[in-house]
Amino acid sequence: MSTAAAQRRQRRAHLRLVRPDERLTRPASAVRVERTVAMLLLSTAALTLLGLIMVLSASSVEAYARYGSSFLFFNRQVAYAVVGALGMALTMRMRYHAWERLAAPFLLASVLMLLVVLHPSMGTVAGGSARWITIGPVTIQPSEIAKLALIAFAAALLARRWQHLNDVRVLAFPLMPVVALVCGLILLQPDLGTAIIVVLSIFVLLFAAGARWKHLLVGGLASGTLGLALIYVEGYRWSRFIAFLNPWADPQGSGYQVIQSLIALTSGGPFGMGLGASRQKWLYVPNAHTDFIYAIIGEELGLLGMLLVLLLFGFVVLAGVRIALRAPDTFGRLLAAGITGWLGGQALVNLGAVTGVLPITGVPLPFVSFGGSSLVVSMMAVGVLVAIARGDRARG
Repeated sequence: MSTAAAQRRQRRAHLRLVRPDERLTRPASAVRVERTVAMLLLSTAALTLLGLIMVLSASSVEAYARYGSSFLFFNRQVAYAVVGALGMALTMRMRYHAWERLAAPFLLASVLMLLVVLHPSMGTVAGGSARWITIGPVTIQPSEIAKLALIAFAAALLARRWQHLNDVRVLAFPLMPVVALVCGLILLQPDLGTAIIVVLSIFVLLFAAGARWKHLLVGGLASGTLGLALIYVEGYRWSRFIAFLNPWADPQGSGYQVIQSLIALTSGGPFGMGLGASRQKWLYVPNAHTDFIYAIIGEELGLLGMLLVLLLFGFVVLAGVRIALRAPDTFGRLLAAGITGWLGGQALVNLGAVTGVLPITGVPLPFVSFGGSSLVVSMMAVGVLVAIARGDRARG
């Protein structure tokens, strides 16, 4: 009896030594983490499922006209989604610090692939751009891999130097030459849209690292000036920019795609014309199942479908921001911030182009547009966010 009483007194003494906030905070913190992870995973799954449905609907006419099967692009997207899910499961279980060690070799491999894709006998050209490497039935887009590789490299580099980021030399070297190399190779494809996404992601990462505002402002002005110069020197880019300012000036030429997209968006009304009932997908909207799939969503699912997509991307960004703020260390915070900036920024650029708010850049809508490399790498990036959220409890 005395032994049992002594044990009870010891337990009560132990509970008094532990602060009440410690007894409550640890379980509450774990609950918050799992809620954030659930928000991220459910939003990603919903966007991917919606993407599969809309790829089938938006691509059925073109796929039948070109290949004799309405399900060609859909079947490929399903395969990409399965591979992406497996990749996400792998990155979720990896210790996220592995990306700090793998950043340099991963980036080197992506640079080599960017060089290979430019070789006439190795790169696959479509739509005037050499962006893909075809290996049997598999098509790889190295620029999508380079996004994640460069973000991991920049996060690893800045995590080691974040206390000295007030020095512009520490901030710029070797990060600036590496970013310039990757973006330069992407521009040679040519693919200005992806280069813009890469630069935007790095700026978000620098902001999260605590870089000075004046350095970010100078870098932003320099990047913007260079971007305008690149638009001006290429005729098709300049015509797109002019069409952005006034698409009705050339409704059958440079303004055609934007005008057809706006017709699709406005035709849907609040509730849409019904799934599969789009008229604009009958070869009126170019790239209906890739870059401009949001226009078909607006036409078939209406304003409610468009708002659903915006809400789901908002959840993805919100979860990413929460994960970055609560990351266990500097590298985790920067890696999460870079991935969130990439996914959110790319969604913003794509939606802006489809709605006529931004110039057309040719970047897909993450998780939704047809495209194997984009879907697989984006889902793997979500797995990295989950690993950061759960900290070192993730097992490799």
